Amino acid sequence: MATALAVAAPIVGTPGTAHAAVPGVAQNYSKLMYRSLTVDATKAKLRGILATQKAALKTRTAEVTTATRADAAARKRLADVTTAHAAVNGRLQAAERALTDTKTALTRVSKQRPRKKKAVTRATTAVTRATATRDARRKRLHESAAVLRAAKAQATSAATGLRKAAAARQATAAAIPRTERSIATAGTAAGYATQATALSRDVVTAVRPKFAIADTTTVYGTTVHRNVAYAFKRMVDDARADGIEISGGGFRTKQRQIELRKINGCPDVWTAPASSCRVPTAIPGRSLHELGLAVDITSGGKSLTKKTKAFKWLTANAAKYGYVNLPSEAWHWSITGG
Repeated sequence: MATALAVAAPIVGTPGTAHAAVPGVAQNYSKLMYRSLTVDATKAKLRGILATQKAALKTRTAEVTTATRADAAARKRLADVTTAHAAVNGRLQAAERALTDTKTALTRVSKQRPRKKKAVTRATTAVTRATATRDARRKRLHESAAVLRAAKAQATSAATGLRKAAAARQATAAAIPRTERSIATAGTAAGYATQATALSRDVVTAVRPKFAIADTTTVYGTTVHRNVAYAFKRMVDDARADGIEISGGGFRTKQRQIELRKINGCPDVWTAPASSCRVPTAIPGRSLHELGLAVDITSGGKSLTKKTKAFKWLTANAAKYGYVNLPSEAWHWSITGG
C-alpha cells in the first residue's frame, strides 16, 4: 500500500536471525521458511554425500577383501615357517645328541689300554664332524629364527591391516543408512512453506503488540522484519537470476503511515477504509508495513502493474518465499496477502 521507493544497498544486519523479543511463532515461521528455501539444496548435498559414501563402501569392501587375502597368506606363511623352524630345531637337537655320543665314544676309546691309535683318530674325527654339523645347524636355527620373527611380524601387520580395513568398512557402512534417513526425513520445500503459511496470521497477531524497530533489518535497501529477511533476500536474488530486478518499500513507522494517509487524501486518517484513499493506504496501526511484514515492490524504480514482468514472476514464484499479493494492489506483497 502506498509505494515507498528505496535505493538498493548492501545488507545491514543478519537476515533470518530472530531478535530476542520476537514471539516464538514468528521465529518458527522464520525457521520453516528457511527450511523450505534450503531443503532442496540440503538434500542435494546429502545425495552427493550418499553417493560418495557408497563409492567409499565399494573401496572399503575391496580393501577388506585384499586385507583378508593378505592375512590368510601371512598366517599360512607363519604356519609353514613355524613348522620349518621346529624341524630345524629338531635337527639341531639330533646333532647335539650325536655330538654327545661321539664325545662319549672318544672318551671311551681314549681310556682303552693298550691304546688303539686308529680308533682314537676315528673317534676324534667323528667328534670334529659332529661339532661342525652341530655348529652348522645352530647357524641354520639362528637364520630360521630370523625368518620366523619376520613371519610373525608380517602376520601381526596383516592382522592389524585387516582389523583396520574391517573397521573402516563398518564405519562407512553405518554412515550410509544415517544419510539415507536424513534424506528421507528432510521434508519438502512445499511442505515447509505450507506450514509457514499456516502460521502467517498468527505471526502478525503475535508480533504487532511487541514489535520494535530493532526487530527489522535492511536487505538491499529494503527494511523488513528480521524473520522474513532471509526469504525476502532469496526472492530478490532468485528474481535477479531470472532477469527480474525487484526492490521496494518495506517497513515504515506509524507516523509515516499517518503522513501517507494524509498525502493520499484519505477522508479520515483513523477511520476511512483504505479503498477510500486516492492510493489505497491502510489505517495507521493496521498496516503490515508497520511491522516490516509487507513490501510495496517496484521494478526498475516503478510500481508494479499486473502487466509487468516482475508481477508475473512474483505471481508464479512469490509464494515460495512466503509472499502473497493483495489482489487490489499489484505492488503490495505481504506474508498474509493483507
